[in-house]
Amino acid sequence: MGMIADGFIVLFVLLLLLGGGVWVSLSLAGVSLVGMFLFTGAPIQAVMPTVMWSSVSSWTLAALPMFIWMGEILCRTRLATDLFHGLAPWLNRLPGGLLHINIVGCGLFAAVSGSSAATCATVGPLTLRELAKRGYDDRMAIGTLAGSGTLGLLIPPSILMIVYGVAANVSISRLFLAGVLPGLLVIVLFMSYVAIWATLNRRSMPAADAPMPLRERLGRLRLLMPVMALIVAVMGSIYMGLATATEAAAMGVAGALLIAALSGALTWDSFQASLLAATKTSCMIAFILAGAAFLSTVMGYAGIPRAMAVWIAAQDLPPYVLLMALMALYLVIGCFLEGASMVVLTAAFVVPMVREAGIDLVWFGIFIVIMVEVAQITPPVGFNLFVVQSLTPHGLFYVARSILPFLLLLFLTIGILMVFPQIALWLPNTMMNN
Repeated sequence: MGMIADGFIVLFVLLLLLGGGVWVSLSLAGVSLVGMFLFTGAPIQAVMPTVMWSSVSSWTLAALPMFIWMGEILCRTRLATDLFHGLAPWLNRLPGGLLHINIVGCGLFAAVSGSSAATCATVGPLTLRELAKRGYDDRMAIGTLAGSGTLGLLIPPSILMIVYGVAANVSISRLFLAGVLPGLLVIVLFMSYVAIWATLNRRSMPAADAPMPLRERLGRLRLLMPVMALIVAVMGSIYMGLATATEAAAMGVAGALLIAALSGALTWDSFQASLLAATKTSCMIAFILAGAAFLSTVMGYAGIPRAMAVWIAAQDLPPYVLLMALMALYLVIGCFLEGASMVVLTAAFVVPMVREAGIDLVWFGIFIVIMVEVAQITPPVGFNLFVVQSLTPHGLFYVARSILPFLLLLFLTIGILMVFPQIALWLPNTMMNN
């Protein structure tokens, strides 16, 4: 129990630093220094630079800035407009009409951006304006956008999956494969809810647009070809074993630059702006990963993860009980931290427990990603809420109430994955083992 008490001391100091407004990366490094002084005799001057450098200099992590840059480039193109006009003729006649564009459009953009905030910020301005113009229910328009924006974390290539893969030493390619079917499950659940809501609330639905001739609808599909080609090139190369995640990320950047050039959106100013934004985001995540790696090493020296894993094993808790406890943990810390910080902050404590409980770490990666999705739309620090609120004239709590049904559907997704874990594991087990 002594080592577990040490773990609580480390956690207390970390919360103290975070509560004082210290950056997450500096808080992690600071609590690591405290831990080394208190619990280990290892030489700080040798351990700290070696661990922090090695954590951010791996070839695997090179995929992170590339995927971030790909998303930043595409955010500055007319991709959102093309998605709307390409999807509208096909979704207009479904129950729920053009509300489905938020869901499907976010799902498609998520497959080339990897970022929840970028998905919301790119798709939202156009769809919210067009839905309001046609008289769609305001809350449903906001709810479908904020909820579907979280798909940027779940549908590969996901920046958060890369962060988790590096922090937990899990194959990023397997994580990408594992996110496909759960992502499609979320899309189906969201679209089903919208269809049911629209059927029960016909008076709140505007009249559907006039049907478009089949030839014209087929012609509109060409607007979707650039994004579909990029998805096939990036993710197809990974799934077929032709490229690693890092190589596919480089291919994605080249494809995004080509799309931007062909659409006339690639200028020297937009190129610089996308590169600078990607650099800032990548540096922030890299500093957090470096601090987390140092903390993990210090805790390893102190024997804290092993002691906690042994303690968890001694409790003989069923895996679902442990997962319920972790859900509560992530709900709490998700109220105060953004996604990448949530993952790296808890990896050193949680991964040994999960491994000892016999839970597959690839499946657990999907679990964490969905919990971060929940945090993205949960007040008071749900980042998607702030992004969507900036696009509407409404207050934060109006947006939060609008998102409630989709928040519950994300919890339903977790429940389904607990009962049927093969939804997440079938693709990686099938394609990576062949």
